[in-house]
Amino acid sequence: MLFCVTDQKKYTKKLARRLILDELFDLTVYKKLSVFSSGSLKTIFDELIPIETRHYVFWQEFFEMKIEKLDFGRHVKLATLVLAVRIFGERAAHLILEALEVTGVRKYLGVWEFYRDDALGKAVHSVLDDEFRHEDQVVSDAISKKINPERIRNIFLGFNDGLVEILGAVSGFFAAFESISLVLAAGLTVAVAGALSMAAGAFAASSSEAEVRRTEEGKEKFLSSARDVLGGSSEARYPLESAMIVGVAYFFGAMVPILPVFLGAGNAFYPVLASGILIVIVSAVIAFLSGMNVRRRIAINLGIIAAAVLVTTAIGVLAKSALGIAI
Repeated sequence: MLFCVTDQKKYTKKLARRLILDELFDLTVYKKLSVFSSGSLKTIFDELIPIETRHYVFWQEFFEMKIEKLDFGRHVKLATLVLAVRIFGERAAHLILEALEVTGVRKYLGVWEFYRDDALGKAVHSVLDDEFRHEDQVVSDAISKKINPERIRNIFLGFNDGLVEILGAVSGFFAAFESISLVLAAGLTVAVAGALSMAAGAFAASSSEAEVRRTEEGKEKFLSSARDVLGGSSEARYPLESAMIVGVAYFFGAMVPILPVFLGAGNAFYPVLASGILIVIVSAVIAFLSGMNVRRRIAINLGIIAAAVLVTTAIGVLAKSALGIAI
C-alpha cells in the first residue's frame, strides 16, 4: 500500500496514538487486576507492569506525544474486563492475559511488516523482541498452568455456530409455516440434530489430529532416539471432551432464537433481535481472544446472520408458494 507524504504523516500520527493508548491500556489493566489479586497471579501482574511501563514510556518518547488518559472506548473495555475477572475469578484473568498478548504481538508484527525499513520498524522490532523474550514467557508460563484456551474458543465458536444456523432455520420456518407450534418443533429438531452433527465432527477432527500428532511424535522419537520426546511435552487432547463441549455450546447457541418462539413470539422479529444482541457479545469475545479487530468481527457476523435470515426467509416463502404449504 502506497501513501503520499501527507497521508503517511496522518497515518503515522494515528498509529502513534494507537500504540501509546494500547500500551497505556495494557498497563492499566495489569494495575487494576493486581489490586485485588493474590499469590502467583499478583506476582505475574507485578512482573508485567514494569515491562508495559517501559513500552508505554518508549512510544511516548519515540513519537514525542504524551497521552495520560484512556479514550472512552478503552475505558469501557477496561471496565468490562475488570468486571469479568470479579465475576469469573482467576481463570478469566489468565484468559485476559493471553488475549492481550496475542493482540499485541499481531499488532506489532503488522506494523513491523509495513515499516520494517524505517525508524519505526526498528523501534517496533525492539518492542517485539521484548515481547517474545520477556512478556511472552511470563504470560505463556501462567496460561499453560491455568487454562485451556482451545476449550474456551470451542465454547464460543460452538455457541456462535448454533445461534447463526438455527436463527436461519427459524426464520425460514416462520416464512413457510403458519403454525407457531410447528416452527418450535422444527426448530428444536434441527437444533438437536445440529448439535449432534457438530459434536460428531469435533470428535472426528480431534481424533484425527491426535493420531497425526502421535505419529509425528513417534517419528521424532525414533529419529532422535530421545526417550523424553513423548514424555508429556505436548498438550493432551481428548476427542470426546471436545465433542461434548462443541455440541453443548452449539445447543445453547441454538436456544437463543428458539426461546422467543417458546415464549410466544409470532414472527421472526424477536428471534432476530435476541440473536443480534448475543452475536455482538459473542463476536466481541471471540475477537478479543483471537486478537482480531472487534468491529470487523461484529460486522462480519452481523452480515452473516442478516444473509442467513434473508436467504432462509426467501426459501420459506418460495416453498410455501411452490409446494402449497399452509400448515
